[in-house]
Amino acid sequence: MPRTKGSKNKPKVTNNFASQIAEKKGFIASLTFEITSITANIDTLKADLKEKKTALKKAEKEVASLEAKKVKADAKAAESAKKAEAEDVLKKLLASGVSADEILEKLK
Repeated sequence: MPRTKGSKNKPKVTNNFASQIAEKKGFIASLTFEITSITANIDTLKADLKEKKTALKKAEKEVASLEAKKVKADAKAAESAKKAEAEDVLKKLLASGVSADEILEKLK
């Protein structure tokens, strides 16, 4: 008669289901705790992100407002500089003896 494959001297496995169940329950509890901790951390980070985005939008609006004010101020300063320069030229021409009518003709 042919011999069966494998050893016949296998150790008998005794399943201690109670210890395996306890081990798995501990593992489940630790994973549940980690998930709760990570979820709380995500909620905190979402709140922080929302605050930062709001602050960013406010700062961008302020920068845009300040840039518009700067452009207006620069234009006003350039206009006043041109006006002052024109007055200086007019004073020089009047001081050199050129009449007002001749000055008006030169401007046309």
